[in-house]
Amino acid sequence: MLNRLVIVGGGTAGWMTASYFKAAFGDRIDITLVESGNVGTVGVGEATFSDIRHFFEFLGLKEKDWMPACNATYKLAVRFENWREKGHSFYHPFEQMRSVNGFPLTDWWLHKGPTDQFDRDCFVMPSVIDAGLSPRHLDGTLIDQPFVEGADEMQGLTMSEHQGKTQFPYAYQFEAALLAKYLTTYAVERGVTHITDDVEKVNLDERGWISGVTTAQHGDIEGDLFVDCTGFRALLLNKALEVPFISYSDTLPNDSAVALQVPQDMKARGILPCTTATAQDAGWIWTIPLMGRIGTGYVYAKDYLSPEEAERTLREFVGPAAADVEANHIRMRIGRSENSWVNNCVAIGLSSGFVEPLESTGIFFIHHAIEQLAKNFPDESWSPVHRQLYNDSIAHVMDGVREFLVLHYVAAKRNDTQYWRDAKTRRIPDGLAERIEMWKTQLPDTETVFPYYHGLPPYSYMCILLGMGGIELKPSPALALSDPGPAEREFAAIRDKTRRLAETLPRAYDYFAAQH
Repeated sequence: MLNRLVIVGGGTAGWMTASYFKAAFGDRIDITLVESGNVGTVGVGEATFSDIRHFFEFLGLKEKDWMPACNATYKLAVRFENWREKGHSFYHPFEQMRSVNGFPLTDWWLHKGPTDQFDRDCFVMPSVIDAGLSPRHLDGTLIDQPFVEGADEMQGLTMSEHQGKTQFPYAYQFEAALLAKYLTTYAVERGVTHITDDVEKVNLDERGWISGVTTAQHGDIEGDLFVDCTGFRALLLNKALEVPFISYSDTLPNDSAVALQVPQDMKARGILPCTTATAQDAGWIWTIPLMGRIGTGYVYAKDYLSPEEAERTLREFVGPAAADVEANHIRMRIGRSENSWVNNCVAIGLSSGFVEPLESTGIFFIHHAIEQLAKNFPDESWSPVHRQLYNDSIAHVMDGVREFLVLHYVAAKRNDTQYWRDAKTRRIPDGLAERIEMWKTQLPDTETVFPYYHGLPPYSYMCILLGMGGIELKPSPALALSDPGPAEREFAAIRDKTRRLAETLPRAYDYFAAQH
């Protein structure tokens, strides 16, 4: 039986992998995780997709079990500031798009919206976020049915089983290092062998497969299947096995980041339950509110900005609270490995691939990869079919997300610096230019977005196109011949629901303070 799994590298990717496979296979699998005590983690992956809740459910963990330990908060949307022009903002929320008479509400909004703010007219979440509210009441009940803790019809399903189902109204934001620490305890308590040591050599057999790794203090560690979670170094996949890396740098502009972890009085500040991406002269700044601090960083292109200038801009953006905080400078490897599974080695996390964290996809990539490996777990025959299915799935997810991120820059109306002007003239991935031409006449739907699963539904594309403002859009001509009454009633229902929620939901900070 093929049951010896060796994970090289810890961090979020390593410990999510170890925890998931121990939960999935129990004592039928032998898992060893070896990580260096001298290599720090990148630690910028603090925000997530809403699908991540299925990971915690699969592990049997409730929010009250892990969220306080990780200073976690809720994320109801991504808020984009200054992408259209300075002073403008809009939301890309976790909220199902409503439809009226077969047309998405955004189409009706283009035809004749109540105001000039599509997000607040078409969704409830933006107003909830503006007010700094929690999507859960203090007793734990959720903003919308059928999502009630313990009575969720989807509970216990994996992410892949949820594709196409109702949108859950929030994701999470947390300290990645604390989550890795929490999952370390979870995994070790369930039998994962944890070795803290430096890997000095990756040993290959005569076929070019990995037979084991040699460590400084613990000697050789052998296994059947090896998971590379060594981050951008990709020690096993790219270095030892020499798997080519496909860069996305021709289509995405940013390759660097500087990050700060800034202590804050969150009770006084309040928690805006979203991740904010604020456009700058040569990139954008993320702001993630957690319990006790904010995580923030400037993602930029080194061809337009020096690391010193980026750090200075970030500190000025944050203000006096950032004065004594140490900055973490990161060179990002943007792209993906040609194949993430080669021979008996599977890369998960940054070693597999990475795009800039504009839509918080890093941890989504990890979760997706783990589920795909579990689904295609090999036996002694090492069928190439499993590898091919896995590699195709990983490539589709990453290439699809790349397309979606490129759309942000192409669609952004902002053009006040050379960076923003150049961002619109970079190479557009194959297929996207054709799709954009279609979207100018008809808003995105399931038939016209990237054709393989990549975690982003058509309404996400609608939000970016409508919010960024750089591409002229038209409503369906059919709406001019349609009765606008039902759409007007739907817009009114959203306004009414927004008012009702503002009167009943607690402040986000108060909810998490009660949790702690």
